[in-house]
Amino acid sequence: MLVDQPILQIRDLSVRFGRAKIPAVNGVSLTVGAERVGIVGESGSGKSTLGRAVMRLLPPAARIEAATMDFEGAPLLTRSEKAMRGLRGNRMALIMQDPRYSLNPVLTVGKQVAEAATLHQKISRKDAYALAADMLGRVRIADIERTMALYPHQISGGMGQRVMIAMMLLSKPRLVIADEPTSALDVSVRGDVLRLLDELVRENASALLLISHDIRMVAAFCERVLVMYQGRVVETLTKLEDAAHPYTRGLIAAMPDPKRPVSRLQVLDRRAINEAGSAL
Repeated sequence: MLVDQPILQIRDLSVRFGRAKIPAVNGVSLTVGAERVGIVGESGSGKSTLGRAVMRLLPPAARIEAATMDFEGAPLLTRSEKAMRGLRGNRMALIMQDPRYSLNPVLTVGKQVAEAATLHQKISRKDAYALAADMLGRVRIADIERTMALYPHQISGGMGQRVMIAMMLLSKPRLVIADEPTSALDVSVRGDVLRLLDELVRENASALLLISHDIRMVAAFCERVLVMYQGRVVETLTKLEDAAHPYTRGLIAAMPDPKRPVSRLQVLDRRAINEAGSAL
């Protein structure tokens, strides 16, 4: 769905690393409003690079070029690093896939969430802790005081992901990029985390970019799905039944489907995919 005033607008975005001749992201364009948009593809397809390019979190060796890369109507590429630091964690948020590596291991949960509040909202430490406790309650953490005193290694993966969501959404960002937010979680808690993320994003009228390998999960959760292959968006879908590109069909066929069990999952037909790519 296109909106009159998009939150994120990208046209012809390319990313290269060092002297590489082949771009990691190649001519990607998308417009996102207050909606859920999924980005799927195999490892190396450019999904995470695209997300980090928007956040301006790529290493210095990366060269980002775009005809347009605007956030809330203002260009991102020409902003200084100081201006970007004011956006990250405030108006724009990135939720990483594994809280064990994304959270600071030497700070308690409460201190980390409260730190996000003091950094972006300029409030006292006491108010920040109160706001952190309230947000942890919003993400359905039961024993809040006990959890705030724990370190990241002392909590489960599911709880850690809830803490990450609380910390990233505390400032009510307009753009949320969730990079494989459920891949490190048990199947039993993935649905809960996605529903929680959906609830908070809808409440804030935010744009959500959900990056994942799981095309069936993304299609069930998002309003649109962008399929990436070798740095390009090869297809955009609103439902999987409309998939036409051989790569998209291959991704779908490679995922187990409880409704249609098979003895052996299919593998990607690279020849058909490359032939379709050369025809674009």
